Amino acid sequence: MPTYKYNAVSKQGEYLSGEETAKDTRELARALRAKSTVLIDATSEEEVKERRNIRIPNPIAGFFGVSLTDKLMFMRSLKVMVEAGIPLPKTLDVLSLQTQSKKLKNALHEMRERVLQGHQLSDTMESYPAIFPELFYNMIRTGEESGTLETVLTQLTLQVEREHDLKSKIQGALLYPAVILVAMVGIGILMLVLVVPNLADTFEELKVPLPISTQLVIAFAEFLTERWYVALALFAGVFLASLQFLRTRVGKRFMGTVFLKTPIMGPIVKKINTAFFARTMSSLIGAGIPMVRSLEVTSTVLPNWHFKDVLKEGAVQMRKGVKLSAVLSKHTNLYPLVVVQMLEVGEETGQTSDLLGKLAEFFEEEVSNTTKNLASIIEPVLMVIIGAVVGFFAVSMIQPMYAMLGAV
Repeated sequence: MPTYKYNAVSKQGEYLSGEETAKDTRELARALRAKSTVLIDATSEEEVKERRNIRIPNPIAGFFGVSLTDKLMFMRSLKVMVEAGIPLPKTLDVLSLQTQSKKLKNALHEMRERVLQGHQLSDTMESYPAIFPELFYNMIRTGEESGTLETVLTQLTLQVEREHDLKSKIQGALLYPAVILVAMVGIGILMLVLVVPNLADTFEELKVPLPISTQLVIAFAEFLTERWYVALALFAGVFLASLQFLRTRVGKRFMGTVFLKTPIMGPIVKKINTAFFARTMSSLIGAGIPMVRSLEVTSTVLPNWHFKDVLKEGAVQMRKGVKLSAVLSKHTNLYPLVVVQMLEVGEETGQTSDLLGKLAEFFEEEVSNTTKNLASIIEPVLMVIIGAVVGFFAVSMIQPMYAMLGAV
């Protein structure tokens, strides 16, 4: 049996932590309840090891919003405390003390007050769309209405765990290329600021004729050294304008197209969106949410707007009586044929949720295997780019020297 590290609270209100061996979190909660202690959250040793291996720290995530890690810890703790039978206001109060995110802490305080006033948990979540996506409050509302909140929270926690694992692996695979690119840009700027001006002075003293490429490099170096404040302002302006553009629908669709058309990233993007689609649809349908509504909610989860548009079209067509498999069969350039075929079988047998769950596991494994080799795939491309930049710089600087030696 696994060993769990847990946090709990006694009936006197004292917070406790420790380790306990149990079959699962339910058995752990019962064992602690027998000791007049209420379980808050629990993590097995295997989960701790896995999280250490795949978790990529994101220092700016908490500044812009609630990170997926914070949401995952919230969902795990909420599931355990609901299973333990702790009243919802008390649960929200304890979770607000536990979370490190100020934004989530404030939201949980306000949600607790609204729950005490008689509001449903799903309704309070819906008031915070920047923290809780539609997937959260739609599934929880279904659990509240059907009396299966514990089951729904288990499904939702699994959904968030899989999403967290998938995104962590993708971030980990992209970390190496990002570091290389940042280092390349930094070294290039240092060369332009420290080395090129000295060479330019030498060329000017010797009155060496300069080719166009050398003139461009020297002009850019002079701009960085003499007008650095303008360069900084331009960089900041372009960066902020790009961020603003990427937040618009046009910008998101543009980036979606770029990622899909990129040779290396295109297949990975398709697998990632297909995995999110299958996992989310499986969770929603399994929770008892109607197919059309499940499509609408899933369309808000997918990262690529082209995949979103297909699902929105599917929701409209399904209201007219068209099957989802028939809609996706028109977009096999996005959704693989195996998804269409599995959906056809699911629609005929009534096992759509189970088959989508199996599809999700398959594509999540595909993404995992691809991201393991992503660094080795991208490395040759980076080497070519770095070689081209270094070659251009070297030729631009060495060519005048050869001309000078030839003149001598």
